Amino acid sequence: MCADRTRDYRHEYDTYQGTPQQIKNRAKRNAARREEVKRLGKAAVAGKDIDHKTPIRDGGGNSSSNLRPRSVAANRGWRKGK
Repeated sequence: MCADRTRDYRHEYDTYQGTPQQIKNRAKRNAARREEVKRLGKAAVAGKDIDHKTPIRDGGGNSSSNLRPRSVAANRGWRKGK
């Protein structure tokens, strides 16, 4: 993206985030967080991301054995340097 252009969020939603498959994936991620809050408690997941050990994009589900709370830095930063 160029420095003189602003991000077009509407276009981004219409072409990617709003597609039926991405809406389903987002619903799975939201459900995973709700399940972990029920299982571990609100305080245990406060300020953390819920990590899928096998990502949804690779066929991972929301079973409790596939979920774990992780710090934001660990969950979102593991790709850096690859």
